Amino acid sequence: MKLKNRIFLSFFIIVLVPIVLLLIIGAGVLLFQGRRLKVEYGIDVANLSPQVKGLILDTIVSMLIVLSITAIVLSLWLYNGISGPIYHLKDATRNIRDGNLEFELKAEGAKEVRELCEDFEDMRKQLLQANEEKLEVDRQNRELISNISHDLKTPITAVKGYVEGIMDGVADTPEKMDRYIRTIYNKSIEMDGLINELTFYSKINTNRIPYTFSKVNVREFFGDASEDLLVELAAKNVAFSYENSVAPDVLVIADVEQIRRVLNNIIGNSVKYMDKDKKTILMKVRDAGDEIETSIRDNGKGISAKDIGNIFDRFYRADSSRNSGTGGSGIGLSIVKKIMEDHGGRVWAESHEGEGTTMYFSLRKYQEGSK
Repeated sequence: MKLKNRIFLSFFIIVLVPIVLLLIIGAGVLLFQGRRLKVEYGIDVANLSPQVKGLILDTIVSMLIVLSITAIVLSLWLYNGISGPIYHLKDATRNIRDGNLEFELKAEGAKEVRELCEDFEDMRKQLLQANEEKLEVDRQNRELISNISHDLKTPITAVKGYVEGIMDGVADTPEKMDRYIRTIYNKSIEMDGLINELTFYSKINTNRIPYTFSKVNVREFFGDASEDLLVELAAKNVAFSYENSVAPDVLVIADVEQIRRVLNNIIGNSVKYMDKDKKTILMKVRDAGDEIETSIRDNGKGISAKDIGNIFDRFYRADSSRNSGTGGSGIGLSIVKKIMEDHGGRVWAESHEGEGTTMYFSLRKYQEGSK
């Protein structure tokens, strides 16, 4: 039975049953009292005047009409308070079933029904948000695959060309052979770095970054890192300089391998976008109260004001042209941000177009008694 029929039937039963009972009781009482009135007072109820009988009948009919109208009005009021929201909920469930989450369910009706609608609307919003996040993740994954495929294709093509040159006898002198082999080796390292970056990105998505935290001496760590960077950047014709004004006994809690990754990603990004004939990178480490602040400044082409706030987002590329020759998967700086957040530190950047960019990151100092 439909809800509307149930409500009307229920109200009529609630109203009519008492009326019928009252009529039966009233008729019995009237019959009993009628005999008593006839015996004691000589009044015959059966011989009442038509006016009195009409008045009694009109009173009974009026009561029936008033009660019936009241039942109908109450039934309609209750039905409208429930049926409307239920029909809206029905439409909402059909929309969700069909994959449409772009609608709004308004809370209306009785308090309990309104609360149900509000809960349903909250569920719809959560589903919509989850769906949007899934679509964004899918888009990012497609972009990552596209970027990695592009960036792997370039060194693979180069390796293939140099190997063919060796096979065809183009490298006919020891000097050429040595240059070809070194180029193949460097391109292999480049591909290995891209694969490592992709592997690390997958660990970020599943929160499975393998951290090994320990107490690290700031001067010793950055001193060793600067020596390695000096050699690596010299091979790329980049002048590297290093300054450290931190006291010799200052410590931080950090994962040495992951902070090295931070340095390599930032500097690798700087080298990639340098456009000057004389390329320079300056790394400074200084004491900033409760933190150790590291800055890495380059003299590259810089980043525009509209892009500077987005460079740490995943897959964001300030230079979106794939023909720029710069390559890059677009996740290097997002990895830097994730590592620094997991260290309880910060990362930010300042830049001026045509002058260069300065990347900053900070680590909290280690203090005795701190966890």
